[in-house]
Amino acid sequence: MALSSLSPPLTHVASTKLYLSYSTSFSFPSIQNTYPHNNTNISPLTKKWQNNVSFFPAFFNKTKDPTPIKQELLQAIAPLDRGADATPQDQQIIDQIACRLEACNPTKEPLNSSLLNGKWELIYTTSKSILQIQRPKILRSRLNYQAINVDTLRAQNMEGGPFFNQVTADLTPLNTQKVAVKFDYFKIAGLIPIKAPGRARGELEITYLDEELSVPLDHVDVFHLSLSIIKLHKSQHGRIRFFSTLMTTQSNTSCTSDSTLFLGI
Repeated sequence: MALSSLSPPLTHVASTKLYLSYSTSFSFPSIQNTYPHNNTNISPLTKKWQNNVSFFPAFFNKTKDPTPIKQELLQAIAPLDRGADATPQDQQIIDQIACRLEACNPTKEPLNSSLLNGKWELIYTTSKSILQIQRPKILRSRLNYQAINVDTLRAQNMEGGPFFNQVTADLTPLNTQKVAVKFDYFKIAGLIPIKAPGRARGELEITYLDEELSVPLDHVDVFHLSLSIIKLHKSQHGRIRFFSTLMTTQSNTSCTSDSTLFLGI
């Protein structure tokens, strides 16, 4: 799904990954040691085996706290004017932070969760077409939104003033993590519908969702589009979602990718 553009190039195909996860805690029951206390009677091989076994509970109990990573990501994007002022180094740093946050991932069937529903406000992107940096600032859209409804399997991208363009799409589940995306209508100024061509389609794969209930910074959650899009979601339930999109030409002769961050409202 070409989430990084309200009007994706018709010669491009989008392949998207969405990362979804919730935090879980895991602990092993305590097991009484039945081995003799006199270690002198235990062979070196047995001691080595015992040490390896005792390592596993600690390894599996170790959980990552995404809170400081979320704070770091939000602080990194705050001064960048939605990405218009970001240098290549800024973009690389933000991508690295998002990848670290992406590592805290446990939800297996995100498309079965209502947490995907919501309206999102773009707060960071590397997409020049969304930032419209070739235009004077007064003619650039200052607000961009995206709405997803998993109940009706519909998605919509919306642009604020001065032009108020929109694009809508149908979502078709391919499995519990991936949907096929087919754009159906573009709307000029939010009023004039134009039917999208049949080749305006792509895929979106959901791979991360966090249902953690305690989220700092006014309940802000994060989306990372691996290769291209980063999104933030703000809610009272503190959930995290990640996306990733890759734009490639139909002839496979070139490939472009953008990162885009949204704040849910």
